[in-house]
Amino acid sequence: MNHDNLLKIALAGALALGVASVATASPAPNGANEMKSANMAMTKCYGINAAHKNDCKSPGHSCAGQDSKARDANAFVAVPAGLCEKIDGGSTTPADKA
Repeated sequence: MNHDNLLKIALAGALALGVASVATASPAPNGANEMKSANMAMTKCYGINAAHKNDCKSPGHSCAGQDSKARDANAFVAVPAGLCEKIDGGSTTPADKA
């Protein structure tokens, strides 16, 4: 076997190994977790939003993503039920109604 044939075989093997590893690297679909999160109860959590990341209207605007103030006590983000109380600054009632 000459040097050129050996090099071709080595490159073909490396290419095949690369293709095989890419094909198996994708995550498996997890339909059970997707269904569970779709049926999970959500609650409004006020005071934890990032700037322009609120979920719905709050005083001063009427659309999601328009609150320019981070951690606005009147803007909410939907979170799984029971999680809001565990987040620092989170409240289930807006500041103007508290």
